[in-house]
Amino acid sequence: MTLEQLRIFIAVAENQHVTQAASRLNLTQSATSAAIATLEARYKIKLFDRVGRGIVLTRTGRDFLNEAREVMTRAKAAAQVLDDLAGLKRGSLILAASQTVANYWLPSRAKAFRKTYPGIDLHVTMANTENVAQAVYRGDADLGFVEGEVDDPALAIRKMEGDSLALIVGPGHPWIGKTRIAPKLFTEARWIMREPGSGTRSMFEAALKKWGLKLSDLDVQLELPSNEAVRTAVESGDCAAVISDLVVAQSLAAGALYRVKIELPTRSFFALRHKERYASHAERALFAFLRM
Repeated sequence: MTLEQLRIFIAVAENQHVTQAASRLNLTQSATSAAIATLEARYKIKLFDRVGRGIVLTRTGRDFLNEAREVMTRAKAAAQVLDDLAGLKRGSLILAASQTVANYWLPSRAKAFRKTYPGIDLHVTMANTENVAQAVYRGDADLGFVEGEVDDPALAIRKMEGDSLALIVGPGHPWIGKTRIAPKLFTEARWIMREPGSGTRSMFEAALKKWGLKLSDLDVQLELPSNEAVRTAVESGDCAAVISDLVVAQSLAAGALYRVKIELPTRSFFALRHKERYASHAERALFAFLRM
């Protein structure tokens, strides 16, 4: 059974005349008659009785007419959904973002995008860089936004504007007031770190390597699973941490934290999508909005 057969059946039923229905549908009389005959033969039923020179619906035909109309109504609604999706009047995207991006970079941009495209829903999940990449690979997320570099040949990666890392300490730390410190002093400090898989941690480890150090050389007191936990721990203790300047901007301005001067790398953020998955109109609109 096809939608075209249903369309023809409804027209014949409403006109109670094959020729008039064919004219209404811009079909030949033979094609119209063949569609009805195919339905009746396929299901071994009789949809119309010939009465005099006309045709009328059988009891089965009358019952089927209601169902056929409902199916065509639903098909029309489905077609409208596709039109709306193509025209960005509706749609949805599942975004996975690493913590710095999800908490500090993405919210204002997502809000502005929703204002431009109010019919497109954005659902955001948060994880570290490694888990975001896995979510995009599995198809659990349409797009990923991360601060750490990802090496996966299955993913298309686009570079975006990012942030810079900051070495921060709490009030009373001996490094406060120093014009600059040397990396060799890192081994004398106590540290708070993000968890393995974090983009922030990976960037700091790369910087340590350039200075001839490794993470095992440092006295790491705690590994914490969020930027906010790291920030709070440093504010309330005597440890140091390296974290995004987006995360600590307000605390620095309030004097709850202090930035220690040292050359730390700036970094880009990255958008991830699976190379082999279809890019929807909503996805392309978001990329265009972010000018990527």
